[in-house]
Amino acid sequence: MLDLKPIRTEADYQLALSEIERLFDAPLGTPECDRLDILATLVEAYEMKHDPIPLPTPDEALLFRLESRRSVVAAFIDGLKRQGVDEAVIRVALEEVTG
Repeated sequence: MLDLKPIRTEADYQLALSEIERLFDAPLGTPECDRLDILATLVEAYEMKHDPIPLPTPDEALLFRLESRRSVVAAFIDGLKRQGVDEAVIRVALEEVTG
């Protein structure tokens, strides 16, 4: 069993990930589950320091939102078409939004 300590090196990080994998299905309320929770917190802190994920630009965030809700957007576009909005207008609006 891995001793709990700060993750300072890539080797420490890899060991912690291996231990997390081993403990992944630990039952709630057990010492193993507590250990999993602590290791996950340590790994998260290490990743934020050494490999932070940059915030998306506003355009990237909007595009992600549209893509992740593709069915909702498609239904909205179908509704516009049923109301008589010209397809060319819809296409131009989408191009404006998505770049």
